[in-house]
Amino acid sequence: MAPTNPYSGVSRRLVLAFDVGTTYSGIAYAVLDPGDVPKINAITRYPGQENSDFKIPSIMYYTQEGRVRAAGAEAAEPRMKLLAEDENLIFVEWFKLHLRPGSMAGELQTDSLRSLPPGKTAIDVFADFLKYLFSCARRYITQTHANGDSLWESVDSRIDFIFGHPNGWEGLQQSKMRQAAVAAELIPDTPAGHARVHFVTEGEASLHYCLDGGLASDVIKVGSKVVIIDAGGGTVDLSTYTFTTVSPTSVEEAYTPDCILQGSTRVNARARSSRSVLEKLRDSKYGNEQDLDSMLDHFEKSTKPTFKDPQEKSYIKFGSMRDKDPTVGIRGGQMQLSGSEVERFFEPSVAAIIEAVRRQCDASNEVVPTAFLVGGFAASPWLFLKLQEALRTQGIQLCRPDLHTNKAVAEGAASFYLQQFVSIRVAKLTYGTKVAEHYNESNPEHRKRSATVGMNAAGRKLVPGAFAVALAKGKRMRDNEEVAIELVMERGQPSAMNTIECDVTCYRGGLKDPRWLDNDKDMYSCLLNMRADVSSAKKDLCIGPAGLFYRQCFKMILLCGLTELKAQISWMEDGVEKRGPAEIVYDDDALVS
Repeated sequence: MAPTNPYSGVSRRLVLAFDVGTTYSGIAYAVLDPGDVPKINAITRYPGQENSDFKIPSIMYYTQEGRVRAAGAEAAEPRMKLLAEDENLIFVEWFKLHLRPGSMAGELQTDSLRSLPPGKTAIDVFADFLKYLFSCARRYITQTHANGDSLWESVDSRIDFIFGHPNGWEGLQQSKMRQAAVAAELIPDTPAGHARVHFVTEGEASLHYCLDGGLASDVIKVGSKVVIIDAGGGTVDLSTYTFTTVSPTSVEEAYTPDCILQGSTRVNARARSSRSVLEKLRDSKYGNEQDLDSMLDHFEKSTKPTFKDPQEKSYIKFGSMRDKDPTVGIRGGQMQLSGSEVERFFEPSVAAIIEAVRRQCDASNEVVPTAFLVGGFAASPWLFLKLQEALRTQGIQLCRPDLHTNKAVAEGAASFYLQQFVSIRVAKLTYGTKVAEHYNESNPEHRKRSATVGMNAAGRKLVPGAFAVALAKGKRMRDNEEVAIELVMERGQPSAMNTIECDVTCYRGGLKDPRWLDNDKDMYSCLLNMRADVSSAKKDLCIGPAGLFYRQCFKMILLCGLTELKAQISWMEDGVEKRGPAEIVYDDDALVS
Protein backbone atom coordinates (compact mmCIF):
# COMPACT_ATOMS: atom_id res chain seq x y z
CA MET A 1 0.00 0.00 0.00
CA ALA A 2 2.92 2.29 -0.77
CA PRO A 3 2.06 5.67 -2.34
CA THR A 4 0.42 5.23 -5.74
CA ASN A 5 -0.68 8.77 -6.59
CA PRO A 6 1.70 11.03 -8.53
CA TYR A 7 2.94 14.13 -6.73
CA SER A 8 0.68 17.01 -7.75
CA GLY A 9 2.93 19.90 -6.74
CA VAL A 10 4.44 22.29 -9.25
CA SER A 11 8.05 22.11 -8.04
CA ARG A 12 10.38 19.46 -6.68
CA ARG A 13 10.44 18.99 -2.90
CA LEU A 14 12.23 16.72 -0.47
CA VAL A 15 10.64 14.98 2.51
CA LEU A 16 12.96 14.03 5.37
CA ALA A 17 11.49 11.89 8.16
CA PHE A 18 13.53 11.68 11.36
CA ASP A 19 13.10 8.99 13.99
CA VAL A 20 15.19 10.29 16.88
CA GLY A 21 15.02 7.37 19.27
CA THR A 22 16.21 7.01 22.83
CA THR A 23 18.90 4.52 21.84
CA TYR A 24 18.97 4.49 18.02
CA SER A 25 17.92 6.90 15.29
CA GLY A 26 17.09 6.61 11.61
CA ILE A 27 16.09 8.65 8.58
CA ALA A 28 13.78 8.04 5.64
CA TYR A 29 13.23 10.34 2.68
CA ALA A 30 11.29 10.83 -0.52
CA VAL A 31 12.03 13.08 -3.48
CA LEU A 32 8.81 14.60 -4.79
CA ASP A 33 8.95 15.30 -8.52
CA PRO A 34 5.81 16.72 -10.19
CA GLY A 35 3.91 13.97 -11.97
CA ASP A 36 5.95 11.12 -10.46
CA VAL A 37 4.82 8.66 -7.80
CA PRO A 38 6.99 9.25 -4.71
CA LYS A 39 9.18 6.43 -3.44
CA ILE A 40 10.16 6.18 0.21
CA ASN A 41 13.80 5.28 0.86
CA ALA A 42 15.69 4.61 4.07
CA ILE A 43 19.17 6.00 4.58
CA THR A 44 21.45 2.98 4.97
CA ARG A 45 24.96 4.48 5.13
CA TYR A 46 26.29 6.74 7.83
CA PRO A 47 29.77 7.97 8.73
CA GLY A 48 31.45 5.18 10.66
CA GLN A 49 28.77 2.72 9.58
CA GLU A 50 28.88 1.93 5.88
CA ASN A 51 27.35 -1.56 6.07
CA SER A 52 23.72 -0.90 5.12
CA ASP A 53 22.37 -0.47 8.64
CA PHE A 54 19.19 1.56 8.97
CA LYS A 55 19.98 3.14 12.33
CA ILE A 56 22.83 4.67 14.27
CA PRO A 57 23.25 5.01 18.05
CA SER A 58 21.69 8.13 19.57
CA ILE A 59 24.91 9.08 21.34
CA MET A 60 27.39 11.96 21.23
CA TYR A 61 30.66 13.06 22.75
CA TYR A 62 31.11 16.72 23.67
CA THR A 63 34.26 18.66 24.41
CA GLN A 64 34.44 20.57 27.67
CA GLU A 65 33.70 23.71 25.64
CA GLY A 66 30.36 22.29 24.48
CA ARG A 67 31.36 21.35 20.92
CA VAL A 68 30.22 18.04 19.41
CA ARG A 69 33.32 15.87 19.05
CA ALA A 70 31.63 12.76 17.64
CA ALA A 71 28.08 11.53 17.10
CA GLY A 72 26.19 8.44 16.00
CA ALA A 73 28.17 5.44 14.78
CA GLU A 74 31.42 7.42 14.92
CA ALA A 75 30.87 7.99 18.64
CA ALA A 76 30.48 4.22 19.11
CA GLU A 77 33.87 3.39 17.58
CA PRO A 78 36.23 1.69 20.09
CA ARG A 79 38.81 4.45 19.70
CA MET A 80 36.39 7.00 21.15
CA LYS A 81 36.65 5.59 24.67
CA LEU A 82 40.39 6.21 24.63
CA LEU A 83 39.96 9.65 23.09
CA ALA A 84 37.32 10.46 25.71
CA GLU A 85 39.87 9.74 28.44
CA ASP A 86 42.65 11.66 26.71
CA GLU A 87 40.51 14.71 25.88
CA ASN A 88 38.18 14.61 28.91
CA LEU A 89 35.13 14.33 26.65
CA ILE A 90 31.55 14.24 27.93
CA PHE A 91 29.40 11.28 26.85
CA VAL A 92 25.69 11.86 26.17
CA GLU A 93 23.00 9.22 25.69
CA TRP A 94 19.24 8.85 26.25
CA PHE A 95 18.91 12.64 25.88
CA LYS A 96 15.47 12.25 24.32
CA LEU A 97 14.05 11.20 27.69
CA HIS A 98 14.93 14.61 29.14
CA LEU A 99 12.07 15.93 26.98
CA ARG A 100 9.41 13.64 28.43
CA PRO A 101 6.23 15.30 29.74
CA GLY A 102 5.94 16.08 33.42
CA SER A 103 2.92 13.76 33.52
CA MET A 104 5.29 10.82 32.91
CA ALA A 105 7.75 11.85 35.63
CA GLY A 106 6.80 9.08 38.03
CA GLU A 107 7.77 6.36 35.56
CA LEU A 108 11.40 7.44 35.30
CA GLN A 109 13.38 9.54 37.75
CA THR A 110 15.53 12.29 36.26
CA ASP A 111 18.49 11.30 38.43
CA SER A 112 18.53 7.91 36.68
CA LEU A 113 19.42 9.66 33.41
CA ARG A 114 22.91 10.72 32.47
CA SER A 115 23.41 14.45 33.01
CA LEU A 116 23.61 16.75 30.01
CA PRO A 117 26.83 18.69 29.31
CA PRO A 118 27.25 21.85 31.43
CA GLY A 119 25.44 24.79 29.90
CA LYS A 120 23.46 22.58 27.51
CA THR A 121 19.69 22.12 27.65
CA ALA A 122 17.83 19.13 26.26
CA ILE A 123 16.82 21.37 23.34
CA ASP A 124 20.46 22.22 22.63
CA VAL A 125 21.49 18.56 22.63
CA PHE A 126 18.51 17.57 20.50
CA ALA A 127 19.42 20.32 18.04
CA ASP A 128 23.03 19.17 17.84
CA PHE A 129 21.91 15.64 17.01
CA LEU A 130 19.39 16.89 14.43
CA LYS A 131 22.15 18.89 12.76
CA TYR A 132 24.25 15.72 12.59
CA LEU A 133 21.38 13.64 11.17
CA PHE A 134 20.71 16.33 8.58
CA SER A 135 24.35 16.24 7.47
CA CYS A 136 24.10 12.44 7.19
CA ALA A 137 20.98 12.77 5.02
CA ARG A 138 22.65 15.29 2.74
CA ARG A 139 25.77 13.13 2.44
CA TYR A 140 23.78 10.01 1.57
CA ILE A 141 21.45 11.66 -0.96
CA THR A 142 24.20 13.55 -2.79
CA GLN A 143 26.36 10.41 -2.99
CA THR A 144 23.59 7.96 -3.90
CA HIS A 145 21.56 9.78 -6.55
CA ALA A 146 22.79 10.64 -10.01
CA ASN A 147 23.63 14.35 -10.08
CA GLY A 148 23.12 14.28 -6.31
CA ASP A 149 24.62 17.72 -5.71
CA SER A 150 22.27 19.28 -8.27
CA LEU A 151 19.32 17.42 -6.78
CA TRP A 152 20.12 18.76 -3.32
CA GLU A 153 20.55 22.31 -4.56
CA SER A 154 17.16 22.10 -6.28
CA VAL A 155 15.36 21.32 -2.99
CA ASP A 156 17.60 23.09 -0.49
CA SER A 157 14.89 25.58 0.54
CA ARG A 158 11.97 23.20 -0.08
CA ILE A 159 12.52 20.45 2.48
CA ASP A 160 9.68 19.29 4.71
CA PHE A 161 10.62 17.58 7.97
CA ILE A 162 8.52 14.97 9.75
CA PHE A 163 9.34 13.96 13.30
CA GLY A 164 7.98 10.83 14.89
CA HIS A 165 7.47 11.07 18.64
CA PRO A 166 6.04 8.86 21.41
CA ASN A 167 2.27 8.67 21.81
CA GLY A 168 2.61 10.32 25.22
CA TRP A 169 4.39 13.43 23.95
CA GLU A 170 2.19 16.55 23.91
CA GLY A 171 2.12 19.99 22.36
CA LEU A 172 4.96 21.24 24.52
CA GLN A 173 7.29 18.49 23.35
CA GLN A 174 6.37 19.23 19.74
CA SER A 175 7.14 22.90 20.35
CA LYS A 176 10.54 22.01 21.80
CA MET A 177 11.34 19.74 18.86
CA ARG A 178 10.45 22.57 16.49
CA GLN A 179 12.72 24.91 18.46
CA ALA A 180 15.49 22.35 18.10
CA ALA A 181 14.92 22.25 14.33
CA VAL A 182 15.36 26.03 14.25
CA ALA A 183 18.49 25.87 16.41
CA ALA A 184 19.90 23.16 14.12
CA GLU A 185 19.29 25.49 11.15
CA LEU A 186 17.01 22.99 9.46
CA ILE A 187 14.37 25.70 9.07
CA PRO A 188 14.28 29.48 9.51
CA ASP A 189 12.58 30.88 12.60
CA THR A 190 9.59 32.20 10.64
CA PRO A 191 5.96 31.09 10.31
CA ALA A 192 6.78 29.66 6.88
CA GLY A 193 9.76 27.82 8.31
CA HIS A 194 7.76 26.44 11.22
CA ALA A 195 5.11 25.19 8.77
CA ARG A 196 7.72 22.91 7.18
CA VAL A 197 7.92 20.82 10.37
CA HIS A 198 5.29 18.13 10.89
CA PHE A 199 4.71 15.58 13.63
CA VAL A 200 3.25 12.10 13.83
CA THR A 201 2.98 9.73 16.77
CA GLU A 202 5.16 6.65 16.67
CA GLY A 203 2.03 4.51 16.87
CA GLU A 204 0.50 6.08 13.77
CA ALA A 205 3.81 6.02 11.89
CA SER A 206 4.11 2.30 12.66
CA LEU A 207 0.59 1.72 11.35
CA HIS A 208 1.62 3.34 8.06
CA TYR A 209 4.71 1.15 7.91
CA CYS A 210 2.65 -2.01 8.41
CA LEU A 211 0.11 -0.99 5.77
CA ASP A 212 2.74 0.10 3.24
CA GLY A 213 4.52 -3.22 3.61
CA GLY A 214 1.35 -5.20 3.06
CA LEU A 215 1.76 -6.61 6.55
CA ALA A 216 -1.83 -6.01 7.53
CA SER A 217 -3.47 -7.21 4.31
CA ASP A 218 -4.92 -10.28 6.04
CA VAL A 219 -6.67 -8.19 8.69
CA ILE A 220 -7.94 -5.32 6.54
CA LYS A 221 -11.68 -5.79 6.68
CA VAL A 222 -14.32 -3.19 7.34
CA GLY A 223 -14.89 -3.09 11.08
CA SER A 224 -11.83 -5.14 12.05
CA LYS A 225 -9.40 -3.84 14.66
CA VAL A 226 -5.66 -4.05 15.13
CA VAL A 227 -3.31 -3.07 17.97
CA ILE A 228 0.05 -1.57 17.04
CA ILE A 229 2.75 -2.13 19.69
CA ASP A 230 5.83 -0.03 18.94
CA ALA A 231 8.46 -1.22 21.42
CA GLY A 232 11.47 1.06 21.31
CA GLY A 233 14.40 1.94 23.50
CA GLY A 234 12.71 4.41 25.83
CA THR A 235 8.97 4.03 25.36
CA VAL A 236 6.47 1.43 24.27
CA ASP A 237 3.62 3.02 22.31
CA LEU A 238 0.27 1.29 21.86
CA SER A 239 -2.47 2.32 19.45
CA THR A 240 -5.70 0.55 18.48
CA TYR A 241 -7.27 1.19 15.08
CA THR A 242 -10.51 0.24 13.34
CA PHE A 243 -10.63 -0.18 9.56
CA THR A 244 -13.60 1.76 8.16
CA THR A 245 -12.96 1.33 4.43
CA VAL A 246 -10.70 -0.98 2.47
CA SER A 247 -10.23 0.73 -0.88
CA PRO A 248 -9.09 3.38 -0.28
CA THR A 249 -7.88 2.37 3.16
CA SER A 250 -9.23 4.49 5.98
CA VAL A 251 -8.84 3.82 9.70
CA GLU A 252 -9.96 5.38 12.96
CA GLU A 253 -8.38 5.40 16.37
CA ALA A 254 -10.54 3.12 18.48
CA TYR A 255 -9.24 4.25 21.85
CA THR A 256 -6.90 6.76 23.43
CA PRO A 257 -3.30 5.83 22.49
CA ASP A 258 -1.04 4.75 25.33
CA CYS A 259 2.63 5.33 26.08
CA ILE A 260 4.67 3.65 28.81
CA LEU A 261 8.32 4.12 29.74
CA GLN A 262 9.13 0.43 29.55
CA GLY A 263 11.39 0.22 26.51
CA SER A 264 14.59 -1.78 26.22
CA THR A 265 16.62 0.76 28.21
CA ARG A 266 14.65 -0.25 31.30
CA VAL A 267 15.95 -3.80 30.83
CA ASN A 268 19.50 -2.40 30.68
CA ALA A 269 18.90 -0.32 33.80
CA ARG A 270 17.68 -3.35 35.75
CA ALA A 271 20.70 -5.35 34.66
CA ARG A 272 23.01 -2.49 35.72
CA SER A 273 21.43 -2.15 39.16
CA SER A 274 20.68 -5.83 39.73
CA ARG A 275 21.26 -6.64 43.39
CA SER A 276 22.16 -10.25 42.59
CA VAL A 277 24.82 -9.20 40.08
CA LEU A 278 26.26 -6.41 42.24
CA GLU A 279 26.41 -8.63 45.33
CA LYS A 280 28.03 -11.38 43.29
CA LEU A 281 30.76 -8.99 42.11
CA ARG A 282 31.13 -7.04 45.35
CA ASP A 283 34.26 -8.89 46.49
CA SER A 284 35.56 -9.60 43.00
CA LYS A 285 38.26 -7.58 41.28
CA TYR A 286 35.83 -7.32 38.35
CA GLY A 287 33.27 -5.31 40.34
CA ASN A 288 34.75 -1.96 39.25
CA GLU A 289 32.88 0.61 37.17
CA GLN A 290 34.96 0.03 34.03
CA ASP A 291 34.27 -3.71 33.94
CA LEU A 292 30.60 -3.17 34.83
CA ASP A 293 30.25 -0.73 31.94
CA SER A 294 31.88 -3.24 29.59
CA MET A 295 29.54 -5.97 30.82
CA LEU A 296 26.48 -3.78 30.33
CA ASP A 297 27.61 -2.83 26.82
CA HIS A 298 27.88 -6.50 25.84
CA PHE A 299 24.61 -7.32 27.60
CA GLU A 300 22.83 -4.67 25.52
CA LYS A 301 24.40 -5.65 22.21
CA SER A 302 24.52 -9.45 22.49
CA THR A 303 22.97 -11.03 25.59
CA LYS A 304 19.69 -9.12 25.71
CA PRO A 305 18.71 -9.36 22.01
CA THR A 306 19.43 -13.11 21.87
CA PHE A 307 17.94 -14.21 25.20
CA LYS A 308 15.10 -16.66 24.61
CA ASP A 309 15.06 -19.38 27.28
CA PRO A 310 15.25 -18.96 31.08
CA GLN A 311 16.31 -22.61 31.35
CA GLU A 312 19.57 -21.86 29.56
CA LYS A 313 22.55 -20.00 30.99
CA SER A 314 23.46 -16.60 29.55
CA TYR A 315 26.94 -15.18 29.16
CA ILE A 316 28.20 -11.62 29.24
CA LYS A 317 31.59 -11.02 27.64
CA PHE A 318 33.69 -8.19 29.00
CA GLY A 319 37.38 -9.13 29.00
CA SER A 320 40.01 -11.44 27.55
CA MET A 321 40.42 -15.20 27.82
CA ARG A 322 42.79 -14.65 30.77
CA ASP A 323 40.05 -13.05 32.91
CA LYS A 324 38.56 -15.52 35.36
CA ASP A 325 37.04 -15.69 38.82
CA PRO A 326 35.26 -19.02 39.31
CA THR A 327 33.74 -17.86 42.61
CA VAL A 328 31.46 -15.45 40.72
CA GLY A 329 31.01 -17.41 37.50
CA ILE A 330 33.64 -15.61 35.42
CA ARG A 331 35.92 -17.53 33.09
CA GLY A 332 37.39 -16.85 29.70
CA GLY A 333 36.42 -13.18 30.01
CA GLN A 334 32.73 -14.01 30.32
CA MET A 335 30.39 -13.83 33.28
CA GLN A 336 27.74 -16.50 33.56
CA LEU A 337 24.18 -15.62 34.57
CA SER A 338 21.30 -17.98 35.09
CA GLY A 339 18.45 -17.65 32.63
CA SER A 340 16.10 -16.83 35.49
CA GLU A 341 18.27 -13.82 36.42
CA VAL A 342 18.06 -12.43 32.89
CA GLU A 343 14.33 -13.14 32.81
CA ARG A 344 13.87 -10.91 35.87
CA PHE A 345 15.44 -8.00 33.97
CA PHE A 346 12.70 -8.31 31.34
CA GLU A 347 9.75 -9.09 33.60
CA PRO A 348 8.54 -5.56 34.59
CA SER A 349 8.57 -4.38 30.97
CA VAL A 350 6.80 -7.51 29.73
CA ALA A 351 4.13 -7.23 32.44
CA ALA A 352 3.59 -3.51 31.76
CA ILE A 353 3.15 -4.08 28.01
CA ILE A 354 0.67 -6.92 28.59
CA GLU A 355 -1.33 -4.72 30.96
CA ALA A 356 -1.29 -1.82 28.47
CA VAL A 357 -2.62 -4.11 25.71
CA ARG A 358 -5.36 -5.29 28.07
CA ARG A 359 -6.38 -1.68 28.74
CA GLN A 360 -6.59 -1.00 25.01
CA CYS A 361 -8.77 -4.05 24.41
CA ASP A 362 -11.01 -3.45 27.43
CA ALA A 363 -11.62 0.14 26.36
CA SER A 364 -12.51 -0.92 22.82
CA ASN A 365 -15.34 -3.11 24.18
CA GLU A 366 -14.74 -5.51 21.30
CA VAL A 367 -12.38 -8.33 20.46
CA VAL A 368 -9.16 -7.08 18.88
CA PRO A 369 -7.97 -10.15 16.96
CA THR A 370 -4.55 -8.97 15.79
CA ALA A 371 -1.58 -7.08 17.20
CA PHE A 372 1.60 -6.05 15.38
CA LEU A 373 4.87 -5.76 17.29
CA VAL A 374 7.39 -3.36 15.75
CA GLY A 375 10.32 -1.25 16.91
CA GLY A 376 13.87 -2.07 17.96
CA PHE A 377 12.79 -3.91 21.14
CA ALA A 378 10.52 -6.09 18.96
CA ALA A 379 13.62 -7.98 17.79
CA SER A 380 13.92 -9.58 21.24
CA PRO A 381 12.81 -13.22 20.92
CA TRP A 382 11.96 -13.38 24.63
CA LEU A 383 9.75 -10.29 24.50
CA PHE A 384 7.93 -11.65 21.46
CA LEU A 385 7.47 -15.09 23.02
CA LYS A 386 6.10 -13.79 26.33
CA LEU A 387 3.76 -11.32 24.65
CA GLN A 388 2.61 -13.97 22.19
CA GLU A 389 1.78 -16.38 25.04
CA ALA A 390 -0.06 -13.77 27.10
CA LEU A 391 -2.03 -12.23 24.23
CA ARG A 392 -3.07 -15.63 22.94
CA THR A 393 -5.05 -16.13 26.17
CA GLN A 394 -6.94 -12.92 25.30
CA GLY A 395 -7.73 -14.17 21.79
CA ILE A 396 -5.15 -11.90 20.17
CA GLN A 397 -2.74 -13.13 17.51
CA LEU A 398 0.60 -11.34 17.79
CA CYS A 399 2.50 -10.79 14.54
CA ARG A 400 6.04 -9.55 14.14
CA PRO A 401 6.81 -8.31 10.62
CA ASP A 402 9.51 -10.29 8.87
CA LEU A 403 11.14 -7.02 7.91
CA HIS A 404 13.41 -4.44 9.50
CA THR A 405 11.02 -3.26 12.21
CA ASN A 406 13.56 -0.77 13.53
CA LYS A 407 12.87 1.48 10.54
CA ALA A 408 9.09 1.45 11.06
CA VAL A 409 8.84 4.96 12.52
CA ALA A 410 11.09 6.72 10.00
CA GLU A 411 9.52 5.16 6.90
CA GLY A 412 6.05 5.32 8.43
CA ALA A 413 6.50 9.02 9.18
CA ALA A 414 7.40 9.68 5.54
CA SER A 415 4.34 7.69 4.46
CA PHE A 416 2.18 9.75 6.82
CA TYR A 417 3.26 12.91 5.01
CA LEU A 418 2.40 11.43 1.61
CA GLN A 419 -0.92 9.73 2.44
CA GLN A 420 -2.94 9.86 5.62
CA PHE A 421 -4.91 6.74 6.54
CA VAL A 422 -6.23 7.89 9.92
CA SER A 423 -9.41 9.95 9.57
CA ILE A 424 -10.54 10.01 13.21
CA ARG A 425 -8.39 10.36 16.32
CA VAL A 426 -9.28 10.09 19.98
CA ALA A 427 -8.53 12.87 22.44
CA LYS A 428 -5.78 11.78 24.84
CA LEU A 429 -6.66 14.34 27.49
CA THR A 430 -9.55 16.56 28.50
CA TYR A 431 -9.05 20.08 27.16
CA GLY A 432 -10.78 23.26 28.23
CA THR A 433 -10.17 26.67 29.73
CA LYS A 434 -10.32 28.42 33.08
CA VAL A 435 -13.47 30.51 33.56
CA ALA A 436 -15.52 32.26 36.22
CA GLU A 437 -19.20 31.40 36.65
CA HIS A 438 -22.06 33.71 37.67
CA TYR A 439 -22.74 33.06 41.34
CA ASN A 440 -25.90 31.07 42.03
CA GLU A 441 -26.88 30.79 45.69
CA SER A 442 -28.79 27.56 45.02
CA ASN A 443 -25.71 25.86 43.54
CA PRO A 444 -23.89 23.92 46.30
CA GLU A 445 -20.59 24.10 44.39
CA HIS A 446 -20.90 27.89 44.33
CA ARG A 447 -21.79 28.10 48.04
CA LYS A 448 -18.78 25.94 48.84
CA ARG A 449 -16.59 28.59 47.19
CA SER A 450 -18.43 31.68 48.43
CA ALA A 451 -15.26 33.03 50.05
CA THR A 452 -13.71 33.43 46.59
CA VAL A 453 -16.65 35.32 45.04
CA GLY A 454 -15.85 38.67 43.45
CA MET A 455 -17.71 41.38 41.54
CA ASN A 456 -17.18 42.18 37.87
CA ALA A 457 -17.66 45.45 35.97
CA ALA A 458 -21.32 44.63 35.33
CA GLY A 459 -21.97 44.34 39.06
CA ARG A 460 -22.48 40.58 38.94
CA LYS A 461 -21.00 38.12 41.42
CA LEU A 462 -18.54 35.67 39.90
CA VAL A 463 -17.08 32.42 41.19
CA PRO A 464 -13.53 31.95 39.85
CA GLY A 465 -11.74 28.65 39.39
CA ALA A 466 -14.23 26.88 37.14
CA PHE A 467 -13.15 24.66 34.25
CA ALA A 468 -15.09 24.74 30.98
CA VAL A 469 -14.57 21.56 28.94
CA ALA A 470 -14.13 21.96 25.21
CA LEU A 471 -12.98 18.45 24.38
CA ALA A 472 -13.36 15.48 26.73
CA LYS A 473 -10.86 12.64 26.90
CA GLY A 474 -11.95 9.79 24.65
CA LYS A 475 -13.98 11.99 22.29
CA ARG A 476 -13.56 11.03 18.64
CA MET A 477 -12.63 13.86 16.29
CA ARG A 478 -12.29 13.99 12.52
CA ASP A 479 -9.36 15.72 10.86
CA ASN A 480 -9.66 19.49 11.26
CA GLU A 481 -12.92 19.19 13.18
CA GLU A 482 -13.45 22.17 15.46
CA VAL A 483 -14.78 22.49 18.97
CA ALA A 484 -15.44 25.84 20.55
CA ILE A 485 -16.24 27.44 23.89
CA GLU A 486 -18.10 30.74 23.92
CA LEU A 487 -16.52 33.22 26.30
CA VAL A 488 -17.42 36.72 27.46
CA MET A 489 -15.25 39.57 28.73
CA GLU A 490 -16.89 42.48 30.57
CA ARG A 491 -15.08 45.70 31.48
CA GLY A 492 -15.90 49.21 32.56
CA GLN A 493 -14.09 50.84 29.61
CA PRO A 494 -13.73 49.63 26.00
CA SER A 495 -10.03 50.55 26.02
CA ALA A 496 -9.49 47.76 28.55
CA MET A 497 -10.69 45.24 25.96
CA ASN A 498 -8.33 45.81 23.04
CA THR A 499 -6.69 42.46 23.71
CA ILE A 500 -8.46 39.25 24.62
CA GLU A 501 -6.71 36.35 26.26
CA CYS A 502 -7.55 32.78 27.15
CA ASP A 503 -5.69 29.64 28.05
CA VAL A 504 -5.95 26.06 26.92
CA THR A 505 -5.77 23.89 30.02
CA CYS A 506 -5.72 20.11 30.11
CA TYR A 507 -6.96 17.70 32.77
CA ARG A 508 -5.13 14.38 33.19
CA GLY A 509 -7.01 12.90 36.14
CA GLY A 510 -9.77 10.35 36.52
CA LEU A 511 -12.81 12.57 37.16
CA LYS A 512 -15.50 11.92 34.56
CA ASP A 513 -16.79 15.50 34.69
CA PRO A 514 -14.02 17.86 35.81
CA ARG A 515 -15.60 21.20 36.62
CA TRP A 516 -13.47 22.92 39.28
CA LEU A 517 -9.74 23.52 39.35
CA ASP A 518 -9.52 22.89 43.11
CA ASN A 519 -10.83 19.33 42.70
CA ASP A 520 -7.95 17.01 41.84
CA LYS A 521 -5.98 20.22 41.33
CA ASP A 522 -2.62 18.57 40.63
CA MET A 523 -4.08 17.02 37.47
CA TYR A 524 -4.61 20.37 35.70
CA SER A 525 -1.91 22.08 33.69
CA CYS A 526 -1.86 24.95 31.25
CA LEU A 527 -0.69 23.88 27.79
CA LEU A 528 -0.74 27.22 26.04
CA ASN A 529 -1.91 30.81 26.25
CA MET A 530 -3.46 32.76 23.40
CA ARG A 531 -3.85 36.47 22.76
CA ALA A 532 -5.59 38.33 19.98
CA ASP A 533 -5.82 42.01 19.08
CA VAL A 534 -9.52 42.98 18.91
CA SER A 535 -9.05 46.74 19.08
CA SER A 536 -10.99 47.14 15.81
CA ALA A 537 -13.98 45.18 17.07
CA LYS A 538 -17.01 47.07 18.35
CA LYS A 539 -17.78 46.45 22.01
CA ASP A 540 -21.38 46.10 23.15
CA LEU A 541 -22.55 48.75 25.60
CA CYS A 542 -24.73 47.14 28.26
CA ILE A 543 -26.50 48.01 31.49
CA GLY A 544 -26.01 45.87 34.57
CA PRO A 545 -26.63 46.08 38.30
CA ALA A 546 -23.62 48.40 38.63
CA GLY A 547 -24.55 50.59 35.67
CA LEU A 548 -23.00 50.84 32.21
CA PHE A 549 -20.34 48.37 31.12
CA TYR A 550 -18.87 46.99 27.90
CA ARG A 551 -18.98 43.41 26.69
CA GLN A 552 -16.84 41.51 24.18
CA CYS A 553 -17.92 38.03 23.11
CA PHE A 554 -15.40 35.63 21.61
CA LYS A 555 -14.67 31.94 21.20
CA MET A 556 -11.79 29.67 22.02
CA ILE A 557 -11.55 27.20 19.13
CA LEU A 558 -9.60 23.96 19.18
CA LEU A 559 -8.60 22.34 15.90
CA CYS A 560 -8.58 18.68 16.85
CA GLY A 561 -8.01 15.36 15.20
CA LEU A 562 -4.59 16.48 14.00
CA THR A 563 -1.31 15.12 15.27
CA GLU A 564 -0.73 18.62 16.63
CA LEU A 565 -3.22 20.45 18.83
CA LYS A 566 -3.95 23.86 17.35
CA ALA A 567 -6.02 26.66 18.81
CA GLN A 568 -7.49 29.96 17.69
CA ILE A 569 -9.48 32.82 19.10
CA SER A 570 -12.42 34.07 17.04
CA TRP A 571 -14.62 37.15 17.40
CA MET A 572 -17.09 39.17 15.37
CA GLU A 573 -16.44 42.46 13.58
CA ASP A 574 -19.37 44.09 11.75
CA GLY A 575 -21.16 40.76 11.57
CA VAL A 576 -18.15 38.95 10.11
CA GLU A 577 -16.18 36.31 12.00
CA LYS A 578 -12.52 37.12 12.46
CA ARG A 579 -9.82 34.68 13.51
CA GLY A 580 -6.33 35.35 14.76
CA PRO A 581 -3.58 35.53 14.05
CA ALA A 582 -3.46 34.37 17.65
CA GLU A 583 -0.26 34.29 19.63
CA ILE A 584 0.39 30.85 21.09
CA VAL A 585 2.67 30.59 24.09
CA TYR A 586 3.62 27.20 25.49
CA ASP A 587 3.95 26.98 29.25
CA ASP A 588 7.22 25.26 30.05
CA ASP A 589 6.05 22.61 32.50
CA ALA A 590 7.96 19.71 30.97
CA LEU A 591 10.95 18.00 32.52
CA VAL A 592 13.32 19.83 30.21
CA SER A 593 16.82 20.08 31.62
